[in-house]
Amino acid sequence: MGIFFIAIDLNRPLSDQGPFDVVLHKLAGKEWSEIIEDYRQKHPEVTVLDPPNAVQHLHSRQSMLQGVADLNLSDCHGRVVVPKQLIVTKDPLSIPNEVDKAGLKLPLVAKPLLVDGSAKSHELFLAYDQCSLSELEPPLVLQEFVNHGGVLFKVYIVGEAIKVVRRFSLPNISKRELEKLAGVFRFPRVSCAAASADDADLDPSIAELPERPLLENLARQLRQRLGLRLFNVDMIREHGTKDVFYVIDINYFPGYGKMPDYEHIFTDFLLSLVQSKHKKRPAT
Repeated sequence: MGIFFIAIDLNRPLSDQGPFDVVLHKLAGKEWSEIIEDYRQKHPEVTVLDPPNAVQHLHSRQSMLQGVADLNLSDCHGRVVVPKQLIVTKDPLSIPNEVDKAGLKLPLVAKPLLVDGSAKSHELFLAYDQCSLSELEPPLVLQEFVNHGGVLFKVYIVGEAIKVVRRFSLPNISKRELEKLAGVFRFPRVSCAAASADDADLDPSIAELPERPLLENLARQLRQRLGLRLFNVDMIREHGTKDVFYVIDINYFPGYGKMPDYEHIFTDFLLSLVQSKHKKRPAT
């Protein structure tokens, strides 16, 4: 059985196109959300990946990690938490005071609050001292920096399939270094393809992947909580621990080209959706 991909013409009504078994989309915006939601209601036999109202939760870093914070992800295979964070929506001059009130410890990672798929929404800043915080541009989220050995785990989720790859990330910062550092530093997107750490000669305590049962539990609970089937999770292991992990970002429908065996995994996933739909249809 093959798969035919047909580009949707945005200048024509969606119901006039197809017929489709699955609609894959990554567009944002109120108008498109209304179009695709209307289509879902009128064509329940078609699988829409994924519902716009579910995708919307990942467009804000405020709601993005709330879903993780609410989960019970502590078992014998490890613990998954989120960094302590603060949302700042206005007045850069108030940031040092807000950080004080929230009890956040330096250094702090600053990221744009809204995620819209642009390069700018994936920018990353590291603020080393209190005074420099007022140089940041709201709206943004501030997260406590967690030393993690300079390695990030990208957990790709396609339906029930899970693949993990290592990426180089920001290096550890010692207390002594922090005393000497000041200012706000911009970093390129740390999870780019060139930053693969899978073939590097790394300390096993840093490079060891999270245990499979922990990842399966995380993926299952997030699928249920988010209502999504195509996403990836950025995780780090707290340096000096074996099994304490932080989720620092969740991305909808990421670039799966960086995921090993993505062609087979994605094809099998789409075929399984169609086959399960056919099984549910009443016989005529």
